[in-house]
Amino acid sequence: MEIEQIKYWLAFNRTSGIGRARFQRLESHFDSMEEAWAASAAELRAAGLDRRAIRAVVDGRRTVDPDAEADRLLRSGVRALTWHDDEYPARLKEIYDLPPLLYIRGTLLPEDARSVAIVGTRNPSHYGRQVAEQIVYDIARAGVTIVSGLARGIDGTAHRVTLDAAQRTIAVLGSGLDNIYPPEHTNLSEQIVDNGALLSEYPLGTNPDPRNFPRRNRIMSGMTLGTLVIEAGGKSGALITARQALEESREVFAVPGSIFSKNSEGTNKLIRKGEAKLVTSYEDVLEELNLTAVERQIEMAALFPEDDDEANLLRYITFDPVHVDEVCRSTGRTAPDVSSTLAMMELKGLVKQVGGMNYVRMREVSGEHSASAV
Repeated sequence: MEIEQIKYWLAFNRTSGIGRARFQRLESHFDSMEEAWAASAAELRAAGLDRRAIRAVVDGRRTVDPDAEADRLLRSGVRALTWHDDEYPARLKEIYDLPPLLYIRGTLLPEDARSVAIVGTRNPSHYGRQVAEQIVYDIARAGVTIVSGLARGIDGTAHRVTLDAAQRTIAVLGSGLDNIYPPEHTNLSEQIVDNGALLSEYPLGTNPDPRNFPRRNRIMSGMTLGTLVIEAGGKSGALITARQALEESREVFAVPGSIFSKNSEGTNKLIRKGEAKLVTSYEDVLEELNLTAVERQIEMAALFPEDDDEANLLRYITFDPVHVDEVCRSTGRTAPDVSSTLAMMELKGLVKQVGGMNYVRMREVSGEHSASAV
């Protein structure tokens, strides 16, 4: 939509109390949003707006300048999409409470329709981070766009491992796109812009507010094929996203966790109640969604041990942290030899150092593809 028209959408979007239903009423009654912005109180009443909404529009005209909104948008490098624009996510148009306007930095591509939302706790355990790193990485490598909320914890991990896999990721914010939250994810947000997009329904300048995040979650679940929950406590915000996905007739998946872990109360409950499908590998998600890997050339060396030295070391690396000294004792190899081999294996995504010279395995390896049985 041309900026001369979209500036009135921007103005209404900054006006308190004008959401989906009132946008629809204004569009149905007036020939354009420009005409609606200039309408009298009586005309707004004829369009179906109640007294409070009419007052909001009348007051808004005194403080909101459509031209200033357009200038601010252009200066920021942000674009705005209405629900009429082709670039607006097609699947998001299907939900009941779709946002009339989306602000975007980056690009949305047709292949982003093959997408999965990843949500979870802001304070993941080692198990939660490990699960996210392995399963999200593999989903992304299958050509599926990863959508999350840029929050601390599972969200941030999901975005990072997708970027590590050189695949596309989209972050949906609960603030204006010029107000990145949390601030420590500013650099991460710039990487996402280069490899996907930042999205928000909130006008530029909007501060992060706890009330915004449950609202933004419906966009994450609504624009994707399904939502995967990785670690969520009994009252986690991730469960709100799962509930919204169910209401939007989207698939919900959950990774089971220890019955003794507070972080797994929510995910285990989703599975127990039959609201989420149990996931132990990326294949569970792809098969349920009838997704197949796009045709990509993936070096086998990045997925499987290259030689007997790597295969032998991998025998002693489990999904629980193992110290490099223990690997040396088990294999009878020197520390420099083991360390250099593990460093190469980490680059290939076979293992990961989790601190203190402790390593974990990143994925199962089929014996027929490895240099020797593992």
